Amino acid sequence: MLTWFCCEYLIFERVHLWTYDFIAESVGFKLGFGCLAFYPYFYSVALWFTADLPDPHLPLWVTVLFGVLFLVGWVFTRGANMQKFFFKTAPGRRFIWQPEAISDGSHSLLVNGFWGASRHINYLGEILQAVAIALAPGYFGVWMVWLYPLYYIALFLSRQADDDKICHAKYGTLWEQYTARVKYRIVPYLY
Repeated sequence: MLTWFCCEYLIFERVHLWTYDFIAESVGFKLGFGCLAFYPYFYSVALWFTADLPDPHLPLWVTVLFGVLFLVGWVFTRGANMQKFFFKTAPGRRFIWQPEAISDGSHSLLVNGFWGASRHINYLGEILQAVAIALAPGYFGVWMVWLYPLYYIALFLSRQADDDKICHAKYGTLWEQYTARVKYRIVPYLY
């Protein structure tokens, strides 16, 4: 899962130019520090604390289930980012769905597909991937394996709130129309 996570990030690197890290944070200290010093070690925290423990003997179907959870998270994250990438770089180009947007004449916001399910479904995808990585070693009661998913929950809840403020300031009434149509912030039908 970690190898897939890192390799596919590099494969789709140009897509990340349209993400919050680059747009709102202007590739600042947080992204630089995260990519170079924090993430390479923190993503594997579940492995650090369980590597010397005996094999938990998980049934194969449970391991497959964790892999499926990881892939569902990947689809949400990569799918949402790809949909936004094509919407910004090739308006009208279909990515799974024909894009549907609302506009005020100078700005447009996607309101269907991944971006119609929740305003930050890509964050949900990242959290699901982190949970799958935490579950994969099979030691659910070792609290340290949950550091990575808990970090992402804290990061994305605060980032979602910041992003909503930034978007409201940028888009004004268009953002209000969007939030009226796309009610859920991260988790569809829940939050």
